[in-house]
Amino acid sequence: AMMIALASMHDLPCILVPGGVTLPASDGEDAGTVQSIGARFAHGEASLEHAAESLCRACASPGGGCQFLGTAATSQVIGEALGLSLAHSALAPSGQEIWLDMAVRSARSLILMEKQGIKTKDIITDKSIINAMAVHAAFGGSTNLLLHLPAIAHAANRNRPTIEDWTRINREVPRIVDVLPNGPKFHPTVRVFLAGGVPEVMLHLRNLGLLNLKVPTASGLILNDLLDWWQGSERRARLKARLKSKDKIDSADVIMTPNTAKKKGLTSTVTFPKGNIAPQGSVIKSTSIDPSVVDNDGVYRKIGPSRVFIKEVDAIKAIKSRGDNQVKPGEILVLMCRGPAGTGMEEVYQITSALKHLSFGKDIAVITDARFSGVSTGACIGHVGPEALAGGPISKLRDGDLIKIVIDRNKLEGSVDFIGTKNNPLNPQEGAKVLEKRKPSFPLSEDKDLPDDTRLWAALQNVSGGTWGGCVFDVDRIVKVLETG
Repeated sequence: AMMIALASMHDLPCILVPGGVTLPASDGEDAGTVQSIGARFAHGEASLEHAAESLCRACASPGGGCQFLGTAATSQVIGEALGLSLAHSALAPSGQEIWLDMAVRSARSLILMEKQGIKTKDIITDKSIINAMAVHAAFGGSTNLLLHLPAIAHAANRNRPTIEDWTRINREVPRIVDVLPNGPKFHPTVRVFLAGGVPEVMLHLRNLGLLNLKVPTASGLILNDLLDWWQGSERRARLKARLKSKDKIDSADVIMTPNTAKKKGLTSTVTFPKGNIAPQGSVIKSTSIDPSVVDNDGVYRKIGPSRVFIKEVDAIKAIKSRGDNQVKPGEILVLMCRGPAGTGMEEVYQITSALKHLSFGKDIAVITDARFSGVSTGACIGHVGPEALAGGPISKLRDGDLIKIVIDRNKLEGSVDFIGTKNNPLNPQEGAKVLEKRKPSFPLSEDKDLPDDTRLWAALQNVSGGTWGGCVFDVDRIVKVLETG
């Protein structure tokens, strides 16, 4: 929201001061993992004593974003990659001296921007937006930025990135950062900062020829000159040495060269599957699927029976259950009516976190028209379109339906299809015809307490380009639709 507000200040100088990140506990679970403690306790995989202690230990400092690359941390990365923040400001340890120093220097840079006549519209350009998308892919950022960055672009009067743009960039840009929640070693975000953060990643992308280097930044320098400074800076060397001395971690194991990342099994960040369940598309952070359930050719393949829910609370109860209603390994959890029209598009992290950290969770996939938390991982397909309440085929799925999921993590191609039932298998084309004739499996409606302004937002953002358009109000398009009836 802050970046959207700043992006709309076209003719003013603006600078973004990131909130930094919370330090991880020296002995305990990170703030993402610990949120699954209820599900693990329900299945006897965590004791009450462990739960109580872990919840008290998860955060080692107050303030800042989480220790993982969720939506808050990814937003900091994107802000810096756009040029709105000073170099090496994203993911700084919140409240610490180095973070406070960054705030002071940001104020000085804002004064310099005013003197030099640098305006926000000079910084947020189509080229800087492409840079931000490349950095997002290299980091393995939150899927929520697939919505937020188009909204920022819209506020700045720039071209909004499309699914085709995201797909192209993710095919070009390798993921080179090892950070929570993606792995493989799951370093906390503060280690990424100590390893060099955004400018370190951009050095690698510059070497690959994947950046627009002449874009201006809030520092007053163009990006290429800024990266030249960073490469030889004392700050870069000092913080890498601190990471080595304090945590015994080599910075090159956190932010890797593309060749090293490939050897360690890191894959590009997101894939946009389509199919007879998601004819308008969907999204999965394919890089975070558990490698043990991916075939040797880099393709995740799953066929399983569906378990269908229309309320998140019911799905969570079934995940926690140890009775007959438990969601079992091999099944595919389908959660519908959770998109913009149903709930205002709630996030469903309690489901994805539970499956991530339960011992059997990697063998359960998720398909939903909801959105995910930035820390969601696993074989979880979200933003299925059309959503159930817009008449999407997902609304016609029933318990026991066979679903086939194929996600190629190398080619970034995927499909999600209804393929009949155990006793009546179908191919995807036949399945599409069956879904077309079916009625919805449940009485469909938005949440009973959904406010009218949320319902209005859902309708207007749908006219304005929907989820992939940033969930914004495109006034010109809305007026045109109203005038044409």
